[in-house]
Amino acid sequence: HSPTPPLSQLRVPISIDEQLWGYIGFEDYRQQRQWSSGEESILIAMAASIGGALKRQLAEATIRYQAYHDLLTGLPNRTLLNERLSLALETAHKHRNKMAVMFLDLDRFKTINDTLGHAVGDRLLQSATQRLKSCLRVDDTIARWGGDEFTLLLPEINGIEDATKIAQRIIDVLKPAFDIEGHQLYITSSIGIAIYPQHGQDAHTLLINADAALYRAKAEGRNNYQIYTPAMNSQASELLELENSLHQAIQEQQFVVYYQPQVNVNTGEITHMEALVRWQHPQLGLISPKTFITLAEENGLIFAIGTWVLQTACAQNKAWQDAGLPKVRIAVNLSVRQFQQPSLVETVAQVLQETKLAPEFLELEITETIAMQNVDFSRAKIAQLQRMGVRIALDDFGIGYSSLNYLKKFGFDTLKIDRAFVRDLENDPQSAAITSAIIALGRGLNLSVVAEGVETVEQMNCLRSLNCEEMQGFLFSHPLSAEEASQLLVDNFRSQIANFRLNSICHLK
Repeated sequence: HSPTPPLSQLRVPISIDEQLWGYIGFEDYRQQRQWSSGEESILIAMAASIGGALKRQLAEATIRYQAYHDLLTGLPNRTLLNERLSLALETAHKHRNKMAVMFLDLDRFKTINDTLGHAVGDRLLQSATQRLKSCLRVDDTIARWGGDEFTLLLPEINGIEDATKIAQRIIDVLKPAFDIEGHQLYITSSIGIAIYPQHGQDAHTLLINADAALYRAKAEGRNNYQIYTPAMNSQASELLELENSLHQAIQEQQFVVYYQPQVNVNTGEITHMEALVRWQHPQLGLISPKTFITLAEENGLIFAIGTWVLQTACAQNKAWQDAGLPKVRIAVNLSVRQFQQPSLVETVAQVLQETKLAPEFLELEITETIAMQNVDFSRAKIAQLQRMGVRIALDDFGIGYSSLNYLKKFGFDTLKIDRAFVRDLENDPQSAAITSAIIALGRGLNLSVVAEGVETVEQMNCLRSLNCEEMQGFLFSHPLSAEEASQLLVDNFRSQIANFRLNSICHLK
């Protein structure tokens, strides 16, 4: 360019879809002049040609980007992840480096989608993505594999410890609440880890083994990471087979409800019966809920199973009342997806109406994790159920969020002390101190306090000394069939009558 401005110039805009991108023109530094229509036509043609070329380049770039990226999160997609994985494997093989592949699943994300809608779910995915990216190194890749599942590629690691540090960092970074459109949302993650070369030397094997480790992390209760072991492949296939059997189990009514009593140790009276579902598998025998509830939640079968358990338990309690036995409350556990189900209140009302059980004889149990997934939603749901007359118990208290502030806000009726504290009561002063504090807290808030997992006389006596009256555990009874539970209630009733008569005679004397 000349240091002096041109004496005459002609400029034509370059536009793409009516958006200005720049100019093309002629300049004359020697004289002022009139530009001819021919010169102007040349510029117009050149501008149109350049604009068309730029538009094609942008379209091609957009197509390339969309082919290799997830549009919602902006992360690499499967295609780009697979390409980077192939390159990373070549480099690792050439330089004898270790590398890691990780599968990550956002726990219970589907529940949020189901209850609050996909718009909130999409915002949550975008926010979670930003937190996940903050945990990675510069050369690491995180890709959206699909839905709420992500894949991580960690090239050039020193060993398993490097991968587990990042996995723990991810678990920790997701713990704080997400504020999405006025909702306080909590999510956790399950992570499966496979290391090159010991867990696989090709992309397919590493991905399969990381996925098997993810399956194991979910089976272990979620919110954890697992490193691949060869045994996990058979475990993953067993879980898949079990998941397929669940459909048949519902159709053939293979589920059965057992009942475990809750006892007032001062009076000897049974106050509650907790309904516990079991799966009577034709080949595998009795399967505990720990094994199949997670699977049922993932494939949506939990709604049918949960409604059946609620119906069965309420009908059984009404049958006990109709038989003239003392009236006890029936306690039924709710899973995450059950509680978040929009129609839960209507379902409970319908079951109570059909079984003719009065609402005050039903207690629904939820965990801290369930309550804290969406605080506002949970508070409203609990209030609706309580207005109906149903009681709400906070199960496994002490191992989750345990915020005194939210405990007051939710307005629970009952606190159930987690068995982990009860188990260590005799030998661990900290467990005893925590248990004592929970009991005092519950009493201060006018809540019923129940100790779970009581297995020894020493534990019972220790709890009594801390002013805990209601207990549940193997010391009093294992879970019983409906027939066995009926007999226990009959025996307990007779015992109460005998004690009443004895006390009356002693009083007369």
